[in-house]
Amino acid sequence: QVQLVESGGGLVQAGGSLRLSCAASGRTFSSYAMGWFRQAPGKEREFVAAVTWRGGITYYADSVKGRFTMSRDNGRNTVYLQMNSLKPEDTAVYYCAATGRIGNISTQTYGYDYWGQGTQVTVSS
Repeated sequence: QVQLVESGGGLVQAGGSLRLSCAASGRTFSSYAMGWFRQAPGKEREFVAAVTWRGGITYYADSVKGRFTMSRDNGRNTVYLQMNSLKPEDTAVYYCAATGRIGNISTQTYGYDYWGQGTQVTVSS
């Protein structure tokens, strides 16, 4: 069982930066692949980024590639999402997710077993 708690959201102007954190409980955190998703009002939850359990491979949605960077610190049981050059369309609730399943990293919500409660990111124009 893994419990996830996101933090770091807030209000920022377009072009600004934020760093989200996701703290995980559980001794087996290092064996879980991790992902970030986001959900804007009236829209489906969508994939943002994911990282393999060792942190060696990361994947990004095309909409954030080159602006967002995901990383993990297994010693601190934490993953991060550094968001730069933020745009108003990045406004959403951001969720951290985890999966212990073996295989390719998933970009779909059904590929993850554990979810955090979300943190709001608002980008003003």
